[in-house]
Amino acid sequence: MTNSVMSAGPPSATDRPLGNPQGSQPTRVLLLGSGELGREICISLIRLGAWVCAVDSYQDAPAAQVAQSSKVLPMTDPEALRALITEIRPDLIVPEVEAIATDQLEWAAKQGIQVIPSSGLAAMCMDREALRTFAHDTVGLDTTPYRFAQNPEQLRLGAEQVGLPCIVKPVMSSSGHGQTMVRTWQDLDEAWRVAQTDARAGGHEGRPCRVIVEALAPLAHELTILTVSSSAGIATCEPIGQCQEDGDYQQSWQPAGLDQAILEGATSMARRLVLAMTNLARKQGETGWGVYGVEIFVLKDGRILFNEVSPRPHDTGMVTMISQRLSEFDLHARAILGIPVRQEDLELMLPPGWSAASKAVLTRGEGEVTFTGVPRVLSEPGTDLRIFSKPEVHGQRRMAVALAEGSDQDEVRRKTDRMVQGLHARVGIKTEHKSRGRSERQNRI
Repeated sequence: MTNSVMSAGPPSATDRPLGNPQGSQPTRVLLLGSGELGREICISLIRLGAWVCAVDSYQDAPAAQVAQSSKVLPMTDPEALRALITEIRPDLIVPEVEAIATDQLEWAAKQGIQVIPSSGLAAMCMDREALRTFAHDTVGLDTTPYRFAQNPEQLRLGAEQVGLPCIVKPVMSSSGHGQTMVRTWQDLDEAWRVAQTDARAGGHEGRPCRVIVEALAPLAHELTILTVSSSAGIATCEPIGQCQEDGDYQQSWQPAGLDQAILEGATSMARRLVLAMTNLARKQGETGWGVYGVEIFVLKDGRILFNEVSPRPHDTGMVTMISQRLSEFDLHARAILGIPVRQEDLELMLPPGWSAASKAVLTRGEGEVTFTGVPRVLSEPGTDLRIFSKPEVHGQRRMAVALAEGSDQDEVRRKTDRMVQGLHARVGIKTEHKSRGRSERQNRI
């Protein structure tokens, strides 16, 4: 099920010079964040002839291994980020992570650089308070009951108003960082401490990080609606089902396999939100183009609630690398370069009645990681694997994703389970001489 809606007078497609990234006038893209999603975005941009500089806080990040240029930089440092933008002189800035000095994105936009999706939207989507206020109060989307708190006393009052159990999150965080499930009143002090410790941007000028306290919704399903804003308007992918653990993606599948009325309601909600965001960007003189990952809650009573939106390709959307003719990364690259993305570009490439699934491969330990068991895992029909080539793991880290397709959704999901179980991660302590003198241990994933 897919739909297309035109935004109010979308800007004309920009005809950027593509095809000679080492030439005198390439289209230059500054990619802020070089993880596994950034790597795929980078590949999609390079395939269209763009020049990409991949930036992250550590050496040899996944996207840095494939980009024409790379930099290591603390992207939350305003002076360092401005100096980099001045040095690179990009045509586009593409944020792939939240931990960015957003004031420099606003500065870049004023210099005529295209910020994806816009400097204002990038900042808003990094701030749960600004985003929830826009989605609920401006767009009119239904959400779980919520309150914001500036201190432990306000947190307790907010918890009393939304009721227990509830979830406490920093307004500036992502992927479950700083998030706590509060089941008893005694849990509130620890929830406040965790939020302050793990927030992406904690104290500012001595002030604590604000938090959002949300009622725990009686969830039946979680959906991601990948929604594309381009020069052709707004279009939506087939809804994706997903499951998370501690706020982080574990598995996703497409199609979602739910009642048609639920899917249509969720898709309509995503279209409304992204259309409003695109129009807001246009009012500020920017495009709003790109892929948005809109997260939707489906409650046990059938109600549909907005949860969050990511203004970039979404973790759960990695399933599109096996399910769609154009992956979410291809769609993002096309949209931000001004290439029209029409509804037919979002079609599934699966046979009728088939499903696809993805599952994260998590590795635990300390040191470099290599995998064995890959030939055996990929010997099963309808499977694929993306190894992210991250240089090291410290604790737990997502190092690959298993992809599968087939005629039965439950079996396809089990197939990705088998793939993950069949991989063996060898975690070794990094030394100066990588090939010798290494302490190693092997884990079954």
